[in-house]
Amino acid sequence: MKRIFLFVVTNLAVMLVLGITANVLGLNRFMSANGLNLGQLLGFAALMGFGGAIISLLMSKFVAKRSTGAQVINDSQDPTHVWIVSTVRRFADKAGIGMPEVAIFEGAPNAFATGAFKNSSLVAVSTGLLQSMTREEVEAVIGHEVAHVANGDMVTMTLIQGVMNTFVVFLSRVVGYVVDRVILRNNSDHPGIGYWVTTVVMDLVLGVLAAIIVAWFSRQREFRADAGAAQLVGNKRPMINALARLGGLDPGEMPKAMQAMGISSRPSGLMALFSTHPPMEERIARLQQAA
Repeated sequence: MKRIFLFVVTNLAVMLVLGITANVLGLNRFMSANGLNLGQLLGFAALMGFGGAIISLLMSKFVAKRSTGAQVINDSQDPTHVWIVSTVRRFADKAGIGMPEVAIFEGAPNAFATGAFKNSSLVAVSTGLLQSMTREEVEAVIGHEVAHVANGDMVTMTLIQGVMNTFVVFLSRVVGYVVDRVILRNNSDHPGIGYWVTTVVMDLVLGVLAAIIVAWFSRQREFRADAGAAQLVGNKRPMINALARLGGLDPGEMPKAMQAMGISSRPSGLMALFSTHPPMEERIARLQQAA
């Protein structure tokens, strides 16, 4: 899978911390004896939703390096490293973005790009990718990751995740209020058990629906990055070949915090709804049909 797990894991952790802090400091006083203050609730939901997404974005490069053990090679004199760095530089210049940090990590065939800003990103490839692909195919994969950076996909995903988080926090508390006050007829000045239980359940249910929406958008983003790689390379055949080869390789298990960021995955059944990648066959067909 690609970036979504990074946001899901880091995001939920940050939202949990923000939620506990809000409770301790009494910042979430959107319920009163007079009813539910929707304005205050919306502000609280936006703070929680976008706060978690933005913090996870700002932490993305640090999390990526720590979770994969990626080693930055921009200053390395190793011939293979020099070739990888020069390829990233060539594509970055062509895409009009600042030179990213370039890294290598140990593992099965995979690659990723991350970072909060276009001109301060990280592009990494695995040792398995380098060993199993031709240089032309590796360059296409690098072009795919640079295209993600140039398209601003990290920021776009953050905004979408923030909107979804806000929706989840807002709606779950509205439903919790209705259950607590209307159905269970709690007339006290404070939320009752019905509110807290309903809120937790709705957070989980709506969170799953939000994850499906974010994953769908991410799949569309993959098509754009594939097309962007073809433009950067100047020929769509290397990217098609790279996708075909990836389709026949085992992408392996990346660290949990980075499962959202790899270039390939093999979801099936119900899990396909949560996949941030379309099937390889569909990606290849879309690229073949592109002008």
